[in-house]
Amino acid sequence: MGSRFDEMRIFAGNGNLPLARAISERLGVPLGDVTIVKFSNENIFVRLNESVREKDVFVIQSLSMPDLSDRIMELLILLDACKRASAGRITAVIPYYAYGRTDKKDQPRVPITARLLADMIQVAGAHQVMTIDLHAGQIQGFFSIPMDELTAMNLLVRYFADKGWNDLIVVSPDVGFAKRARNFAEALNAPLAIAEKRRLQHFDRKDGSLTVPEILNLIGDVRGKRCLIVDDEIATGSSILEVVQLLEKEGASEIYACCVHPVFAGNAIERLRASPIRELVVTDTLPVAPERRWPGLTILSVSTLIAEVIQRIHSGVSVDTIFQHRRHPALS
Repeated sequence: MGSRFDEMRIFAGNGNLPLARAISERLGVPLGDVTIVKFSNENIFVRLNESVREKDVFVIQSLSMPDLSDRIMELLILLDACKRASAGRITAVIPYYAYGRTDKKDQPRVPITARLLADMIQVAGAHQVMTIDLHAGQIQGFFSIPMDELTAMNLLVRYFADKGWNDLIVVSPDVGFAKRARNFAEALNAPLAIAEKRRLQHFDRKDGSLTVPEILNLIGDVRGKRCLIVDDEIATGSSILEVVQLLEKEGASEIYACCVHPVFAGNAIERLRASPIRELVVTDTLPVAPERRWPGLTILSVSTLIAEVIQRIHSGVSVDTIFQHRRHPALS
């Protein structure tokens, strides 16, 4: 099936240029010529140095740190530039969608920033959006334009399935991720354990103070087992390292971990590197600089997945058929 647009154009912000280049190479379409400058007054200037009139434009920008706000503004300004240059269709390709944890009002007088970001992307000019493994699935509903949420969990499943371990148990780091972890475990034909954090109120009769300590419990037996902690993202690493300590206490023989988005905020890398985790497997939805990597870190690329979806969107072919022969039914 041919595209209803003349040609495809791919532009990239500074959020994850190595991934954008890999996607471009797999598609055989060079990255578009664009100038992105941050002036001394911190204003960001964008200029497309080639025509996009009636072209099928894909703007690749992962909302990464550092300078997250700059990455967001680059995306919005790139979209606006494409819109004002009369692009035929504009697709925002956002491998990692920031502010995914602010998807609801869980306290009085707080914003829903994930919804605000969705509104800005649409106003800026995106006709559709593509992303990978949202922290909260309901964010899809924040968009009134087509939204394709891809999953990289299949990549992680295949990587560990190829190891052929028969003593593996999958561990969810919290109850909230238990459903996705269960699907992951089913795909690997492995049992599931769940780390459960409870807050227990304690009233001190002497001074009348009320404390709420957190106690981490484990649902499932991991003694003598090879444990694989699975999550959608790792930010500071605090939660996953608490689970690691619990698994050691419960007699796990070896501990591995995996996630889709390596946010690695603060000193997360130093803490993870020094931890008992034998191997941490992530994807390249977010960049990890070569000097920040360590022998126990494995990075799988999502470039093939994104490139194939871009090609199908451009050609007007169903995206879902990609996964029908690749994914385990448990991950559907």
